[in-house]
Amino acid sequence: MCADPLQRVALALEDLRQGKMVILVDDEDRENEGDLVVAAEKVTARHINFMATHARGLICLPMTAEQVMRLGLPMMAASNQSPYNTAFTISIEAREGVTTGIPKMAGHVNTGHSQFGVHFGSEAGY
Repeated sequence: MCADPLQRVALALEDLRQGKMVILVDDEDRENEGDLVVAAEKVTARHINFMATHARGLICLPMTAEQVMRLGLPMMAASNQSPYNTAFTISIEAREGVTTGIPKMAGHVNTGHSQFGVHFGSEAGY
């Protein structure tokens, strides 16, 4: 492993550009946890299956406040009591191609791509 923190960031960014998954570790004084991260435009069903099978946590899609407002997504908690003020919206799904319950692998991938499709479609006036 590279000792230089800036070089580690550069290597992680290159891995993300190549569609590889990286582990992003936060500060010991925060949650002291690692998150599996993959670029949204590179995510595959295999990535999502790995996250769901091995990490077993929430699979999240980061969005700007503007995207959240444009899509009309309410916040998960009306009064956020999280010590870190983590801003989660309600869960999202693709409008088509998924069933009730936990979606199949392709459904998870479709959700992320659909959200971005909706965002960019609305930007274009569709």
